Amino acid sequence: MNNLPPSEVPRIGHDPGRFETFYREHAGAVGRFVSRRVDDPHVVADLTTDVFLAAIDASATYSPDRGRPISWLLGIARNVVADHVRRRAREQHATRRLGGRRLLDDDSVAQLEDRIDAERELRAIYRSLDGLPERDRQLFELVALDGLSVAEAAVVLGVKPATARVRLHRARARVQSLAAAKGRITVTAHPFSQEITS
Repeated sequence: MNNLPPSEVPRIGHDPGRFETFYREHAGAVGRFVSRRVDDPHVVADLTTDVFLAAIDASATYSPDRGRPISWLLGIARNVVADHVRRRAREQHATRRLGGRRLLDDDSVAQLEDRIDAERELRAIYRSLDGLPERDRQLFELVALDGLSVAEAAVVLGVKPATARVRLHRARARVQSLAAAKGRITVTAHPFSQEITS
């Protein structure tokens, strides 16, 4: 599989071939990011699509000197998921269940359900991070779960790298104490190497 050079990302909004390469390179990572935060396969599909549509619209704003394309894309995904959560909070239950879904064939639903099942343990870990302040939790998950460097996560969150390092240090200490208190996660030698012991 060919990867799109970072210098080419600003052109995905105007070149379908470059967009296809970009999409194939990052669709899995974006799908996993969304699946950890949403457990409805229809919504996962819609939000993943929304992330790439937003990336097309914002492609001219990407700058390779600010980080890898995946960190830029996960920043967009974070905003798309946050917008969804805010929008869902305002809607009634019936509207949430029916509104805005597109029909998926059985194979697509099964594939999304498999992805959601694969991310179930990570969603449990994600929920156990509720004891962290929002800004620290976001930083922790971008580094620990999404594989960004601290500098890349700082760009996504709009903070200085030094600030991100301090917050991450505090978050690691807090996660270790929360894990010990809940008895569900054992943090081994490296703070991001975790075993579920429930």
